[in-house]
Amino acid sequence: MSANYETIELSTDSNGIAHLTINRPKKLNALNNAVLDELDRAFDQIAGDKAVKGVVLNGSGDKAFVAGADISELSGLNRESGTAASEKGQQIFQKIESSSKPVIAVVDGYALGGGTELALSAHMRVGTPNAVFGLPEVSLGLIPGYGGTQRMTKLIGQARAADLILTGRQIKAEEALNFGLLNRVDEDADSVAEELLKKIFKNGPVAVSGAIEAIHAADSTSGFKKESEIFGKLCETEDFKEGTSAFLEKRKPDFKGK
Repeated sequence: MSANYETIELSTDSNGIAHLTINRPKKLNALNNAVLDELDRAFDQIAGDKAVKGVVLNGSGDKAFVAGADISELSGLNRESGTAASEKGQQIFQKIESSSKPVIAVVDGYALGGGTELALSAHMRVGTPNAVFGLPEVSLGLIPGYGGTQRMTKLIGQARAADLILTGRQIKAEEALNFGLLNRVDEDADSVAEELLKKIFKNGPVAVSGAIEAIHAADSTSGFKKESEIFGKLCETEDFKEGTSAFLEKRKPDFKGK
């Protein structure tokens, strides 16, 4: 995988894992318009690359995953441009969340504001003991605008989400794990994320994509209907026939992604 990016790095290893790194260490990987635009392009590229099976998303350096949005850009927003900026971030993060390929965010250091919102858009999150999360937008007279109010509430519940969003306080890795914000905490978070993806890759890729879609329909009134529709659709796939046959024949399945 090759492309010209200025604020991110993107490469794919021999296991089919795309490694996407926000690369603005001097700015603690803050999300400006250039980063958002390149994230948008990158996930389009990932979606169209058959060699990519999953994504590890992280930030460069050892201080921050992403330490928030670029305040210098936010400070000049008015009602119209602010609404547009929020909608742009939501659209890009929705693209990440709805990726048919599993995305795991690796958080080392600060994930604040837009950084927490970016991590929330991944399907899973693995943190180092140094991980710190926070949605401090209220201290700027704002609210999280890239989907943070919605995804945080869905992930950890209304009471805990209100605690974090209304106070703007920061939480460390252990509390984030207890809240369900992190799936794992480990010194070698990158390796843990890669091992999780490798376990996922052993399963039927069509089923994995369908499961992702169904999981993210869970907060809607049509979630149960969506689940049954996807379940029925998967029953007609070659991977379903192979998976059930392999189980009955006591052998490992050979999924083709069809």
